[in-house]
Amino acid sequence: MNKTKHCILNKDAANLQEIPDGSVSLVITSPPYPMIEMWDEIFMKQKPEIEEHLMTEPYKAFDLMHDVLNDIWEEVDKKVANHGFVCINIGDATRTINGHFQMYSNHSKIIEKFVSMGYSVLPDIIWRKTTNAPNKFMGSGMLPSGAYVTYEHEYILIFRKGGKRVFKNNEKALRQESAFFWEERNQWFSDLWEFQGKSQKFKNIASGRERSAAYPFELAYRLINMYSMKGDTILDPFVGTGTSMFAAMCTGRNSYGVEIDPLLAETVTNNALLLKEQLNDIVVKRFQRHTEFIEQQLELGKDKWYENDHLNTKVKTRQETNIKLSIINDIFHEDEFVTVTHEDLNPKE
Repeated sequence: MNKTKHCILNKDAANLQEIPDGSVSLVITSPPYPMIEMWDEIFMKQKPEIEEHLMTEPYKAFDLMHDVLNDIWEEVDKKVANHGFVCINIGDATRTINGHFQMYSNHSKIIEKFVSMGYSVLPDIIWRKTTNAPNKFMGSGMLPSGAYVTYEHEYILIFRKGGKRVFKNNEKALRQESAFFWEERNQWFSDLWEFQGKSQKFKNIASGRERSAAYPFELAYRLINMYSMKGDTILDPFVGTGTSMFAAMCTGRNSYGVEIDPLLAETVTNNALLLKEQLNDIVVKRFQRHTEFIEQQLELGKDKWYENDHLNTKVKTRQETNIKLSIINDIFHEDEFVTVTHEDLNPKE
């Protein structure tokens, strides 16, 4: 039975001395978005001069907000292993200030920063957050030429530090166990993801904040499976409601989450203890989707398959034959960590 450990640090993410340097294989996060009004107060607390520029020199305020994030990116960089990945969900901002409407390109500012730190910029993913709102257009409606394109997407930026990861000794077997299914690879490694965003209203969370920038569990779950393997350590410097931490628990990774709000940090830790059933259901449904895919392919007369004896199922490629899916046996407090014990999913039982 394997164990993973998960820790919420209640602090500013610009100082992560508790996390060993070079220990993190994957950073996945969604920071506060500069020039989105709901985050103004948080940025101003970190850098008060933002307030004096916001209404008169908005681009100066925009740069100062990214200075706040840049301090955190520099601290995060110390923690990332030389083969590690950084995945950042960010949206560009549109805002009217003193009657002037314009867009502020958050994603390009972040790319610029990571390039300056020596990271490789990998192909990004467009997350299209579909909406059914009948009045979703902005500006003058049907009259030219004062209408604006509706902004329904965000970016998932992907960076790599250093060269490709080299897997040695027992890591090779663990890498094979952590593989994903052929049909998942075809869906996950597309440059366009379409699923609904998560509601930004907190429900029954004791926090001074009324809204969050939480992304869906599916987003974190995919990225963790794509860019890390079992036993790796995941870091989210803006963990918020805990989505990244819970996805790490579900996939057999260790995790650190950083949250500056003490009430929210405590709530995330307490919620983690209650999620065994929900997280295991995600793993079971993942396996069920694979078996349904196999059944559909067999009905179409596809006859070239390999066998995965761990899961008692057919798979499309040889690389999938050693996949092991893990379910959670127990979740409990242990010192400053939440400890999770894992066991292999055994469909034969």
